[in-house]
Amino acid sequence: MKTSLRKIILIPLLISSSIAGAGFFDIIKDIDPSKLTLPAATTTQLASSLSNTDITSALKQALEKGAIAAVDNLSADGGFLNHADVKIPIPSSLQPIASSLRMLGQGHIVDNFQTTLNKAAEEAAPEAAAIFSDAIQDMSIEDAKTILNGPDNAGTEYFRKHSSDRLLERFLPIVKQATNTAGTTASFKQLMASAGSLAGLTGSQTPDIDSFVAQKAVDAMFLRIAEQEKLIRENPAARTTDLLQKVFTQ
Repeated sequence: MKTSLRKIILIPLLISSSIAGAGFFDIIKDIDPSKLTLPAATTTQLASSLSNTDITSALKQALEKGAIAAVDNLSADGGFLNHADVKIPIPSSLQPIASSLRMLGQGHIVDNFQTTLNKAAEEAAPEAAAIFSDAIQDMSIEDAKTILNGPDNAGTEYFRKHSSDRLLERFLPIVKQATNTAGTTASFKQLMASAGSLAGLTGSQTPDIDSFVAQKAVDAMFLRIAEQEKLIRENPAARTTDLLQKVFTQ
């Protein structure tokens, strides 16, 4: 494209140098207009260039595809608990207690507690759909160009910038409700009661279980979206629409 544009720029310069000293209208009156068309290669290249509409629409499709996949994956049964990369652990301040209980043969209490944490995140996951949809609709042409020309996670980072706070805000009350319904509060009390004198291992740190779970759920969303974005950029089979194929094969 750059070579063709140089040709376009040079045409008037060459003409002007050859007609120096002559009247412009005296020269052009004898020129055959049919001979002034651009070279075929230049016309083809310009026609194949991407419009702002193409770029923006394709990026919205890509982000929508990634968001849907992330929400579906994490809201499925076992979406967190059964996948090591997003499985929510016991908060670090409770790890000494958890380890000690396992040594004392009380591992089932720890496992039950961890299961309820992951189930709470799973119940909150569907709430991300509307927030991601809003972020996609708000995308500008400049946002789309930045994402297209950016690294494999540029779209994910766009979501992170425009959705993180809203996701956390939306997840937190859902997690709180889910933890109570799933019995996380009871499990936590059981964990601490079973710890007995070991409860002092947490020191002065009392973990905010709901905030911990909500943040882990948000992080998992971005991890799954990043996987989908990378797939679309690298694997032609993942470009399931004509527009995605057109834009991501340039």
